[in-house]
Amino acid sequence: MKIAITAKGPDLDAEVDPRFGRAAWIIIVNPSSLEFEAIDNSANANAFKGAGIQAATLVHDKGAEALLTGFCGPNAFKVLESAGVKVANDVTGTVRQAVAAFNEGRITFTDRANVEGHW
Repeated sequence: MKIAITAKGPDLDAEVDPRFGRAAWIIIVNPSSLEFEAIDNSANANAFKGAGIQAATLVHDKGAEALLTGFCGPNAFKVLESAGVKVANDVTGTVRQAVAAFNEGRITFTDRANVEGHW
């Protein structure tokens, strides 16, 4: 299994980035082994519009089954939901702490976006 976590830096000790579509990095992690891939999300972070949809597509294309982030807008949420990717909002701490919380069953998944659309 793989999970995606938005991050302010390219490693497991980076803080979780509260933004989804415009996060600096998206870390794809195997929560069992802690093997990870850091994806520079600057192209989406600097996009005029559609950042959330593009980031959601990237998360799905990388095979993640869950996303841990701070805030996820309605358009990105719809893409993730239709792709079968579970979403957990309001995640804080470091990426490593988020993975630990996921492994310990302390992550709650949601059925809706937690911010309004920007466009």
